[in-house]
Amino acid sequence: MLKEYKKKRDFRNTPEPSGKKQTSGAHLRFVVQRHDATRLHYDFRLELDGVLKSWAVPRGPSMNPADKRLAVHVEDHPVDYIDFAGVIPQGNYGAGVVQVWDHGNYIPVNADIEPISEREALKWLKNGELKFVIKGKKLSGEFVLVRLKRDEKNWLLIKHNDEYAVHTKYEAEDLIKGKSKKEVFAKGAKNERIWESDRPAKTGKKTGTKRSATKKKVAAPRKAVAKPASSIVKKKAATGVKKISRSPAATRSKTVTPKTARKPARKSARKTA
Repeated sequence: MLKEYKKKRDFRNTPEPSGKKQTSGAHLRFVVQRHDATRLHYDFRLELDGVLKSWAVPRGPSMNPADKRLAVHVEDHPVDYIDFAGVIPQGNYGAGVVQVWDHGNYIPVNADIEPISEREALKWLKNGELKFVIKGKKLSGEFVLVRLKRDEKNWLLIKHNDEYAVHTKYEAEDLIKGKSKKEVFAKGAKNERIWESDRPAKTGKKTGTKRSATKKKVAAPRKAVAKPASSIVKKKAATGVKKISRSPAATRSKTVTPKTARKPARKSARKTA
């Protein structure tokens, strides 16, 4: 089942899990991953028959029953992919940033919204329609995947009109927090650092040691040079101000003498005339 998945990837160059088919647990899980690759889209995945049945949804899922979101069926993914979030390096299939947008459990149901087994769910899926009830953080309630006629790949993901439905505009991008965009979706991450959902980036011990050593080297010369230089400049400035404050008084005393000397000269000139 995972032959096509493995064929497209070189696991020596991508952090994606190679994985293998697994036995499903007591509760079937789902995940929606925001994939900022060549074209931004959302990957909708349902755990079924030991793998993740997957669809690429260009605009992401919607909680509004009026929205019929195109869902392109893609190759099965390993169950280990359900927790994957990180950077797929350039040059690899699906290169870009992957983030877990929503996750939780789901129950496949029949037309009467009654729970059905995995085997029955596979039959419904093969016939081109699968109903299920989701319990996630963002998505809740009844949904259906319907395959378009005469088209194996293109499906529609539709929300049923139940108590969880909304009747206003619903866009998956609007529910992303700014912090997540900045920290996790930023392209060009150095050393292709990998993120796990709801956890900080993994960084090596060597990197942290280099940073702290650099800070100490830079800080030491600043303290040694800055203090003497600033104290010298302050002393020079203070000395200059004192000299300038005394000079106006000396100038005034000099200018008074020439003025008193000129008056007698004018009186003597009048007497001579």
